[in-house]
Formats: sequence, structure tokens, C-alpha cells
Amino acid sequence: MNTALLEHLESYLTPSRQEKFKRVLAQRTMHFTVATEDVYQLHNTSAVIRSCDVFGIQEVSIVEEQNTKRIDREIAMGAQKWVDLNRYNSVKSCITDLKVKGYQIVATTPHTNDCDLEDFDVSKKSCFFFGRETEGLSQEVLNAADVFLKIPMVGFTESLNISVSAAIILQHVTSKLKQTDINWQLTAPQLFDKRLDWCKKTIKSFEAIVERFLNE
Repeated sequence: MNTALLEHLESYLTPSRQEKFKRVLAQRTMHFTVATEDVYQLHNTSAVIRSCDVFGIQEVSIVEEQNTKRIDREIAMGAQKWVDLNRYNSVKSCITDLKVKGYQIVATTPHTNDCDLEDFDVSKKSCFFFGRETEGLSQEVLNAADVFLKIPMVGFTESLNISVSAAIILQHVTSKLKQTDINWQLTAPQLFDKRLDWCKKTIKSFEAIVERFLNE
């Protein structure tokens, strides 16, 4: 890690921007992550990304096995700039990658063996899967799921929009996680990488500044 380079780059940021980065990164986590599977409506995926940014989820996996669409920048409101997007063209490759990273697969859908949100065990690294608006999650995700999670509902409506579901679930699990003694924050190398990445996304002439610094 070239800490001298990072400090030099951050000197190009205003003090308020530096403080903002520091404050946001202190609340970021990779203990939880989110995956969306072939969501049809572009604004739904974008809204999920926005919720991830709001609640401190650093990574989002987007499966586009059937639908390939660009992220709606207006609805995500720049969140895709600060949240890392991992894109997959198959559910299988996404699940395989997540399991290698140590995540349990959480299917957000009612099931005979489901778990109420209030009872969810936040101690385990988890990826929350959200499916298509009409069909829901594929059988492949359901077969791979370690946990089935549901949001208790008492009205006539039996389901919520996926972006609303994501916001409710993420707000609950991140709040609960922060009340534990689990080491949920980013590691020192992860923090360094994100500080460098966010500098790159913020500073004009980033490459030229880096080249000049390394040649001095």
C-alpha cells in the first residue's frame, strides 16, 4: 500500500470531502451483501443500489442472465459511484463466487421453512437475494439457499416491491449488526482500496497526478 501516494491524492480533496469519506467508510461493511436476479424494471435495481449505499452495504451483485440493462443513474442518484457492482451473466457463477467469499445465501421469499426478519441471525456473513418482480427468485437460487427470509405482513397485499423489501431488510439487519461485537467494518486493506478508488472517482486529472507523483 502506497500510503504516501494516497495522502498526496487526498490533499486534492477539500477537508469536508475528506471528512465525508472517512465518516462513510467507517460505516461500510462487507459482512452483508445483496444480489438481484434478472430484475426487469430498471428503476428497481437502481433503487436497491441506492438503499445499499444508504445502509452501508459496499458490494452488490447483479445477475443478468436474461435481462441486461444499464443502471439508471438518475434513480441510483450516484450511488453506483460509491457501491461496488459485481455483474454476472449466470446465477450459478454468482452463487459460486459468493460461497467462495464465505457468504450464506439468503432467499428473500416466503417458504415453508422461512425465518421472520426479527429472528434473523446477523452473526453470519450473508447475501440477500432479491428476484424478479413477477416470478420472484429462480429455482436455482431457492435450491442453493441456506436461509429463507420473510418480512411479516398483515394486510391484503402479499408482497412488496423489491426495492422496498431491500430497504426494510437492510435497515433492520445493519442496525442489529451494529449492536453486536462482531467485527463488521472494512479491513485496513479494504479501507485503503476504497479511499484510493473514491479519490480516482472524484479528482480530475487523477492519472496525471499519480504519474507525476511517482516520477518525482
